[in-house]
Amino acid sequence: MTVMPRPSILSVEPYVGGESKIPGVNRIVKLSSNEGAFGPPPGAIEAIRAMAGEAHRYPDGGAKAIREAIGARFGLDPARIVVGNGSDELLALLILAYGGEGTELVMSAHGFLMYEITGRWAGCRIIKVPEKNLTTDVDGMLAAVGPRTRLVFLANPNNPTGSILPQSEVDRLRAGLRDDILLVLDSAYAEYVTRPDYDAGAKLVDASGNTVMTRTFSKIFGMGGMRLGWCYAPAAVVDVLSRVRGPFNVNAAAMAAGIAALAEKGWVETSVAHNTEWRGKVSAGLTAAGIKVWPSEGNFVLADFGDAARAKAADEAMKQRGLIVRAMASYGLGSCLRITIGNAEECSMVIEALTAFMAQNG
Repeated sequence: MTVMPRPSILSVEPYVGGESKIPGVNRIVKLSSNEGAFGPPPGAIEAIRAMAGEAHRYPDGGAKAIREAIGARFGLDPARIVVGNGSDELLALLILAYGGEGTELVMSAHGFLMYEITGRWAGCRIIKVPEKNLTTDVDGMLAAVGPRTRLVFLANPNNPTGSILPQSEVDRLRAGLRDDILLVLDSAYAEYVTRPDYDAGAKLVDASGNTVMTRTFSKIFGMGGMRLGWCYAPAAVVDVLSRVRGPFNVNAAAMAAGIAALAEKGWVETSVAHNTEWRGKVSAGLTAAGIKVWPSEGNFVLADFGDAARAKAADEAMKQRGLIVRAMASYGLGSCLRITIGNAEECSMVIEALTAFMAQNG
């Protein structure tokens, strides 16, 4: 007999990250994974180096120092913060703890793939709700909820579409859900949002016992390779996560780097200003070239070429120039490419490459 996993495991399609290499090309500009435009803050780099000599020591299993640093930075109770090996780990733990066989997980049609992947792993039935103009449809989400629904996921801003729901709609979603349904607000791109009415989720967490906000150091803090994420949750959810997470789930260097990154003066403000400026310039440049660009509140834009063949051809043309972006077929958006906002030179290269492509293929 062959050893077999649970049937739901075999329904999982492995997650495929953004490409990072092109055979035969020396200089690569990687704009496929929404990594920070400037890399990690200098203080975080020094913190990582300083921890090298302590690599034989186990990290603090309670993550006390990093939780206190996060709490101080964002005005949150450290006792209600849980850190993880990237926010992906925390999303998975929430799904495994509150979902499972016989339950349902509701998400938008073009939501982050890890919700579906981990939900299938857990044995949940995944319900994907069609979007309106690539934006989460709150009425559709509420209509999709059934007696077995236990989890609803909302990325706000959403990856890969870049769309955002106004706070009134997020509040309406929470108000329309039963008390036994956990609403997870994935706010990985929160720091990039400049809208005055935006709240990353802390207010809803404080107002209810069934909402969790997840955040990450992988985007604006440029620490994707260190794998550091966190969530803010009701005390009862924190208790559950503390029971199921690994005893040393976050490494010491990542925690030290996170503390230093939070203390880096002006880092967030400079990064936001750059992102806002160049997201606008890239959007305008691609639009002028004849490419539809969907509105985005993240550190990326979604370029729509109208059909899958043209998007594929554009992707190949960019690769010939050493530019790696993210094809979106796995998200059901075959006509689109997601392009991270890099530094000024990289963004200019994108505009030039796609302007030339459209001149030849428009």
